[in-house]
Amino acid sequence: MIPKSMRAVVAPNPGGPEALTLVERPIPTPNRSEILIKVAAAGVNRPDMLQRQGAYAPPPGASDILGLEVAGEIVALGEDVAMHVVGDSVTALLPGGGYAEYAIAHESNALPAPHGFSMVEAAAIPETFFTVWTNVFDRGGLKAGEWLLVHGGSSGIGTTAIMLAHAFGAKVIATVGDENKAAACRRLGADVVVNYKEQDFVAATKAATRSGADVILDMVGGDYVSRNYQAAAPGGRIVQIAFLNGAKAEVNLAPLMMKRLIHTGSTLRPRSVDEKAVIAEHLREKVWPLLEAGRCKPIIDSHFPLEDADKAHARMESSAHIGKIVLTM
Repeated sequence: MIPKSMRAVVAPNPGGPEALTLVERPIPTPNRSEILIKVAAAGVNRPDMLQRQGAYAPPPGASDILGLEVAGEIVALGEDVAMHVVGDSVTALLPGGGYAEYAIAHESNALPAPHGFSMVEAAAIPETFFTVWTNVFDRGGLKAGEWLLVHGGSSGIGTTAIMLAHAFGAKVIATVGDENKAAACRRLGADVVVNYKEQDFVAATKAATRSGADVILDMVGGDYVSRNYQAAAPGGRIVQIAFLNGAKAEVNLAPLMMKRLIHTGSTLRPRSVDEKAVIAEHLREKVWPLLEAGRCKPIIDSHFPLEDADKAHARMESSAHIGKIVLTM
């Protein structure tokens, strides 16, 4: 029996973690191609922080409830759903609505929870794995034997990028801020780890690779843009997914031209259901076998009950975490 209401977390007014508010909401009803998931766990991500701060509004038509990824059991189906059945355990990418006891997902943006994974582990997959796959492998075109430089190596995105790049035969340089994070990246398969507080990542990258990094995954922006151009190999691909140090930079374009670099970027949340479905199929084909074989698994930093979402956000904003932070129901 599905109840009529559920607990959910929203941010009615912009602010710090204390702005998060636990509310009662009606259970959403799936449309023709949607599934209703009884949520067991929901991932916490940087875009959630931005939404809480009033800097990242949900896409048109998306729920104002925070949360972009969940894992749980399907309890209801839209009339046209053909990819899943009631009772399936799934992990799903959402445009919003994850910090709740029930959530709606498009059937094509949900994948089976990998065998042997807890719901906490399964909830930590979609946002980071979709992001890394579409940016590092699709847009960046990373191949076996190439060098990947990933900034923020101990973050949810960073740990996922290290694992997948290593699994597919690439070599990895990761930047981190302390030795605990460096050790975690090495355990995941990073070949070189650079403490950016003590070392110049440009010099370290050139020393390790001679010619530079073939692909750079950057979530820092700001002054890292010009430094990434210096660290990139001829023909290198730089993929921008965030700009924690600022969205504006003064850049010398000469290296971009002389090295024939590609500087691209993307966001995931506003992309269409169909675009996300293509990424999901790539993950099902290429990555799910690695997950189910135990070769890759999300790194869980910590988990908090739904009512302590503010503590989860404070943990992420401290930047002390290694891997993913998850809410449990």
